[in-house]
Amino acid sequence: MAVFTDVTSDQAQALLDALSLGELQSLQGISAGIENTNYFVTTARGEYVLTLFERLSFEQLPFYLELMRHLAAKGLPVPAPQPDAQGCILHRLNGKPAAVVNKLRGGHQLAPDQFHCEQVGAGLARMHLAGQDFPMHQDNLRGLAWWRETVPVVLPHVSPQEADLLRSELAFQEQLGPAAALLPRGPVHADLFRDNVMFEGLPGREQLSGFFDFYFAGVDSFLFDLCVCLNDWCVDLDSGRLDEQRAAAFVAAYEAVRPLSGAEHRLLPGLLRAAAMRFWVSRLWDFHLPREASLLKPHDPTHFERILRERIATPWHALESLP
Repeated sequence: MAVFTDVTSDQAQALLDALSLGELQSLQGISAGIENTNYFVTTARGEYVLTLFERLSFEQLPFYLELMRHLAAKGLPVPAPQPDAQGCILHRLNGKPAAVVNKLRGGHQLAPDQFHCEQVGAGLARMHLAGQDFPMHQDNLRGLAWWRETVPVVLPHVSPQEADLLRSELAFQEQLGPAAALLPRGPVHADLFRDNVMFEGLPGREQLSGFFDFYFAGVDSFLFDLCVCLNDWCVDLDSGRLDEQRAAAFVAAYEAVRPLSGAEHRLLPGLLRAAAMRFWVSRLWDFHLPREASLLKPHDPTHFERILRERIATPWHALESLP
């Protein structure tokens, strides 16, 4: 989320009128993230988030927006896309695809403990179950096929040691791919980091209030989605090491809702590596080949390099840590 495309108050009001959301009171650009243009919007009717999509096309976007509408209709705490009079939730603004969703309550928990991890683990499993009957399909666009295309592009920009790791890990994931493809699958968030989850309540008693930013979602293994979370919610940020206590709590809470299969437990160490690889590659791409934006802060790619090296050096099996 950054500001690549400026939106005027008059442009925003025209869209709000089409959605019957009331008079614009404030329009504030959001600097966090690097994919889309986002604004906080306050109207006489409430608070919303306006997104203009910079990479995703009109053809790709119905999957993401309809998935959010599907999950919201099932009672999951996700932002609900706002429809126009015809029920359409994909709009056009300033020449770009656009959507308006309700703003979730609460704030981020950027220093999570076991209590927060348990809530996110259970919520992730509920989301996976709720999405199983979603009728649309779109592959995870940042999966193995994208790594094959992107690794050669970033190789000229990295050190020899980094290049060796990229090549060897890509080869490992190619070998793992056929087995991973047989795991339970469905729509996954694929980017459920700490800053894409909201909590509200008193310190120490915060309750999960929502998941958002579904614009990397796609059909992939549920285990991959779980591993993306473990690599962020249960990691020591300085070293990249997995906090096994938090990780075990996260997986136990997930399994209380959707138990993992034997194959999922066996492949968990390899999918933890896949989840680290996915974000290392994308951050290398964004860091070395950035796009222009009025508000843009590329993430440090070395963070996920450290995580990947840790997952290779110290494989983690949840069964060894669960009670």
